[in-house]
Amino acid sequence: MTLTSGARTSGPETYVDPERWPDVSVVPHSPVRTAIAKRLFRAAVRKLPLRVVEPTAWYGGGTSADPAMRLVRPEAFFARLGDSGTIGFGEGYMAGDWVTDDLPGVVTAFAARLQDLVPPALQRLRGAVLHRRPPQDDNTIAGARKNIERHYDLSNDLFRLFLDETMTYSSAIFDGDPAASSERLADAQRRKIDRLLDVAGVGAGSRVLEIGTGWGALAIRAAERGAHVTTLTISTEQVELASARIDEAGLADRIDVQLRDYREAHGRYDAVVSVEMIEAVGANHLAEYFATVDRVLVPGGRFGLQAILAQDWTVRTTQDTYSWIAKYIFPGGQCPSLEAIERTLAAHTTLRIADQLRFGRHYAQTLHRWRTEFESRSADVEALGFDETFRRMWSFYLAYCEAGFRAGYLDVAQFTIVKPG
Repeated sequence: MTLTSGARTSGPETYVDPERWPDVSVVPHSPVRTAIAKRLFRAAVRKLPLRVVEPTAWYGGGTSADPAMRLVRPEAFFARLGDSGTIGFGEGYMAGDWVTDDLPGVVTAFAARLQDLVPPALQRLRGAVLHRRPPQDDNTIAGARKNIERHYDLSNDLFRLFLDETMTYSSAIFDGDPAASSERLADAQRRKIDRLLDVAGVGAGSRVLEIGTGWGALAIRAAERGAHVTTLTISTEQVELASARIDEAGLADRIDVQLRDYREAHGRYDAVVSVEMIEAVGANHLAEYFATVDRVLVPGGRFGLQAILAQDWTVRTTQDTYSWIAKYIFPGGQCPSLEAIERTLAAHTTLRIADQLRFGRHYAQTLHRWRTEFESRSADVEALGFDETFRRMWSFYLAYCEAGFRAGYLDVAQFTIVKPG
């Protein structure tokens, strides 16, 4: 049996820069927690369609047709798992403590059974065992800017390597079955954008506010319809590239790109659109987000929202828990649930959901394509100055998200939200 990591094979010689990755370079020391994690992990994987291979044994509920996870350094892996749960699971992959030929498959096996892998008695101890979100990651206006810098300002060139020509960093909508589709990702992204603009009623002469510019694809598409667009972002890198792309398209007279927090929005608009920015708001700021939309929309206006959704039990039980993805990928980030959105709209706005389309399987395919392209460009990523630990982290991030959508643990939806008038 030959197993590799999704991007590059790593073994005992894997080097982790202690200055850049202090928590990954050091293995925690807690014999009691390590022993508990080992027992829980081995019991849990017996319930899963997965094989775990250690240097002297293998176990799990899977067959030879199921994904295999090889523990290169079992004691280090269990020490990390015992110290910080899912954070340690991800850090173990970053450090090369475990490898696999099928990274999304391994993570999907765990994601599909998250609610019952840990015994109920131990789940009640979650608050005492798992780390809590750092207060500095709170998405205040100042905090949100710092959080966004840590992801979106990494490098425009990095995102260019794995995104399609539209530079769209959100789920596409494919024509037909996404898993079987040979459609170009760029075409599927334009379909997604067009649908959201349609439900928001964007056309010639529309005054449009976009919350979350990305790299300008939606604003350009709206302006091509004859709309006048104000688009907000707090990423300096996105302002630079989006502005350049808008100039190149000859649409600078119809699009105003502003380095501005959504809470600082002003003016009145016929339509508001926002694609997968709500995940950067934080549960404790959802009321501010939707109240802002309510404030700037004219009576009878429409809000086209695309949002990644978690299950409500997840939102309620983990909103204060520090996760691997919050630590390394999206500090301050948190996916809402449909119920959380509905509760917030009812309590703090006049807005109501008129329609929704869910397409989680399309996101799984979008992420699969991103990860495949990212891993195929490993040498180019390295040339940009990103080390092996970063590349393993990014592969794990993309696989982690793909697994969430494959397992149904996550979903994505486009909402048509209306303001009475």
